[in-house]
Amino acid sequence: MPYQYSNLLLGAALALATTLVMSLAAAATKYTASLVSIEQIVLVQYLICTLIMLPWLGRKGISALKTEKPGLHLARGLSGWLCFYTYYLALNEIPLGEASLLRNSAPLIVPLLVLIWLKYRMPLFHWLPVVIGFIGIGLVLKPDGSHFNPWHLAAVASAILLSVSIVTTRMLTLTEPINRILFYYFALSALFSLPLALSQWRPVPLASVPLMIGISLSIWCTMWLYTKAYSYAKATVIAPISYFGVLFAGLLGWLFWQQVPDMIAVVGAALVIAGGIGSVWLGREKN
Repeated sequence: MPYQYSNLLLGAALALATTLVMSLAAAATKYTASLVSIEQIVLVQYLICTLIMLPWLGRKGISALKTEKPGLHLARGLSGWLCFYTYYLALNEIPLGEASLLRNSAPLIVPLLVLIWLKYRMPLFHWLPVVIGFIGIGLVLKPDGSHFNPWHLAAVASAILLSVSIVTTRMLTLTEPINRILFYYFALSALFSLPLALSQWRPVPLASVPLMIGISLSIWCTMWLYTKAYSYAKATVIAPISYFGVLFAGLLGWLFWQQVPDMIAVVGAALVIAGGIGSVWLGREKN
């Protein structure tokens, strides 16, 4: 099997594993949020993930953290932390499938980010799937107000932040080792989480402890798989596969919370997915 093709398959497999683990973690978070605050879940998540990285740091020494990309690490850490925080807030208030769908609309936002940040202007035709995707987002948000929940906007914010994380992750993997990227991300996110967690602290029931540990381990696996996937394959491979997460989340929402989307939401979801895949495919020449 050619080396490039084997890398493509490995990247795709890692991306699929990422979506499955992330969907399970999202379902666990939605349940755990009834026992402790979202802020506590986020803090414990990043503290445990940072602790997992300490043996690596002990073996490699402090010199392993030397980087020429401190700004990119900061941008990746801040965007990744806020992405999870807003996503968890949305999970607690809206159906699991809709929260996952809106978060995974990030590929629609990447072209806007590339335009503003990297000054790359796409051909006019390439904006068509972006427009289609945003129409789908509008349908999921219920513009007639029949089932509109303001927390849907938190999921949209999570997508915007995820798009920043996508671009910065890909840029970092070109020059930085995976473990350095992960350590900076987890450590910075733990620092960002601490003030909010302390302000929203409440007693932690014993039943929530294994759940919080499980979520944390799942997130570490998710971030390792996600970062590793981008080191093997381009966004044209990773982004479309991420939409399997919408299917996984929808099934979990149906099984555990009896959440069934209406026809408008289904049509909106189809447009978002089509627009996201089309946007990534048309922009494939810009890695």
